[in-house]
Amino acid sequence: MVFFRRAGKRAQEKREEKYDKAKQRPVLRCSICTGEQVAGFWDMATGSFEEVMLIRGEAELEEFRRRYGITEEITKIY
Repeated sequence: MVFFRRAGKRAQEKREEKYDKAKQRPVLRCSICTGEQVAGFWDMATGSFEEVMLIRGEAELEEFRRRYGITEEITKIY
C-alpha cells in the first residue's frame, strides 16, 4: 500500500507554476562583481525580491520562463 508517491520527472516538467502578474514582475538579480544571476519576482508594492532559482546558463533561464509561463522581457536589476 502506497500513501505517498513521488511525481516523476515528466509530471514535474509539465507542471506550470503561477505568480501574481498584477503585483509581481519577473526579474534577474545580477551581481556586478561575480556575474551571478538569480531569477525571481520583484513585488511592486513592497519592493521586495523573492528568489526562485539560480541561473547559470541559457538553459536554466529558459526553464524559468517555461515553468512560470513568462513570454515578456525579463528585467535585470543590480
